[in-house]
Amino acid sequence: MLASIGYAVAYTGVGIALLVLGFFALDLLTPGHLGRHIYEHRSINAAITLAAGFLGQGAIAFASIWTNATSGFGEALGYTVVFGVLGVLLQAVAFVVLDLVTPGRLGVHLTEPQFHPASLVSAAAQLSVAAIIVASIWP
Repeated sequence: MLASIGYAVAYTGVGIALLVLGFFALDLLTPGHLGRHIYEHRSINAAITLAAGFLGQGAIAFASIWTNATSGFGEALGYTVVFGVLGVLLQAVAFVVLDLVTPGRLGVHLTEPQFHPASLVSAAAQLSVAAIIVASIWP
């Protein structure tokens, strides 16, 4: 049981680091400070998009661990890091592509305090990219 507790702590540490990386990636893609938009200006749009990114990252980490755990702790942890970082990068690419093909500036829409439907489209893109990555990990 102690080994499993250690694995859980290590995987969770990597997972939290990936969530932080995802937060900063989205923060770079949106104007201003993402945390302030969510917690001070109460932007539901920013919160929806960030939450979807977090859920997607969680799914990627889960799939990486679940499908590679029998290969050994080190290899499974490596898969989690590699596919997690890939997830952050590809979610950022999807954000940029969505921004290019839609009118206005997506980052601006996502930081507005009042609800904007673009947040749902952005969230769906974040989750879709994560699902594609999960499918590529699954044996």
